[in-house]
Amino acid sequence: MHASELNEIEVKNLVKKHWNGRAAEFDQGPSHGLLNEEQHQAWVAVLSKLAGSEPLKVLDLGCGTGFLSLLLANMGHDVTGLDFAEEMLQLARAKADQAGLPINFLSGDAEHTGLPEGAYDLIVARHLIWTLPHPADAVEEWTRLLKPQGRIALVEGQWENQDVKEEYEQIRSRLPFYGGQPSEQLASFFRSKGLNEVAIQPLMEAALWGGMPKHPRYLVIAQR
Repeated sequence: MHASELNEIEVKNLVKKHWNGRAAEFDQGPSHGLLNEEQHQAWVAVLSKLAGSEPLKVLDLGCGTGFLSLLLANMGHDVTGLDFAEEMLQLARAKADQAGLPINFLSGDAEHTGLPEGAYDLIVARHLIWTLPHPADAVEEWTRLLKPQGRIALVEGQWENQDVKEEYEQIRSRLPFYGGQPSEQLASFFRSKGLNEVAIQPLMEAALWGGMPKHPRYLVIAQR
């Protein structure tokens, strides 16, 4: 079936199938899991600078197996994680239980969360926006969820030459940001959606990724 013939639910079900299928081995790669203490400390430094020392109410969208959620909760923040891949969520909940961290992991769609308006100080997402059929709608939804002066922070990159997985081969034309965006392009997109104080922080340190990244990696931050 051609991508244009798939309805919205079918597209999202293929995305869900892809990530559920990767859950069991997801944490084993250095781009997705924490494999050593050097990498752990490198991410702690990035997130400490982002979130600060005062406890925040944080929403981790497309939380997967809990990479950002666990780090931020361990820093003392009140964290909710949301994902629609249930097998990812099961692993995230197990890791939070083992660590004794009170993270609220929810099943849901990052484009239509159903969460309360103006509830969060900080929304984070890691490698999420390129998977979404409607990134513009998603950013409007995320802005709705923020408190006044709340911030969105996306860990993203540009992977134009990545191997195309089976499920994504069928739907890549339906995902406007497939393969990632140049950092300035994503920053301009945020500005076009009415967000303020947009800033880019390169994330090219080898320690963050278990070696020098092969593709551009960055953090883009914006304020409501």
